[in-house]
Amino acid sequence: MTGLRTMLRELDVFAGELPDFDPAVAPDDPAELFTRWLLGAVEAGVPEPHAMTVSTADAAGRPSARVLILKNVEPGPDGGWQFAAHGASGKGHDLAERPYAALTFYWQPLARQIRVRGPVEPAGAAHSAADFLARGEGARAEALLGRQSTPLSDLATRDAALAGARARLAREPDLVPPEWTLYTVRAQEAEFWQGDRDRNHTRLRYRRAVDGGWARELLWP
Repeated sequence: MTGLRTMLRELDVFAGELPDFDPAVAPDDPAELFTRWLLGAVEAGVPEPHAMTVSTADAAGRPSARVLILKNVEPGPDGGWQFAAHGASGKGHDLAERPYAALTFYWQPLARQIRVRGPVEPAGAAHSAADFLARGEGARAEALLGRQSTPLSDLATRDAALAGARARLAREPDLVPPEWTLYTVRAQEAEFWQGDRDRNHTRLRYRRAVDGGWARELLWP
């Protein structure tokens, strides 16, 4: 364990040329700044920049986290960050008990981290169905099973079930499981963190104001 601790301490962090971030010229809406940073990550070739850690808690307050794909983000009081999940999954149960989530993005080559948290609202059936039908065939087949995180006896059973789901989708291409849900995180807070090799990190936090707008403040690293 001592060797591992030493090795971890010697690993490099915040290497390479990192982008600048001037909070003074940041837009009023965090969704707009997020979009700028996301597009910058795409242009920089960051792998899977739309992947995010979604954290929820169950009825007893026990947290869970997993990586999902961001579906969309829109500015304004009616906007938010969107992801989708099966309502019978662990995260679906968590959100039914406690409709609140935290999202974390980390783009390592740019030393940029974004944290978003707020209440979560399920979309209507039509929007959720549209999201499901836009998924690839394999993703739809897996979601159609509705068995995520339940015990599996062996991989052959998984393969057979997925083959059956694919066959069913071929027969019923418009099939949508009623539990499939598109969720929107209505952010109450959004924090933008720009790392610095000399640890002069810059942190800007947006907080939802009473009038529905956004208040901004710098945070100590």
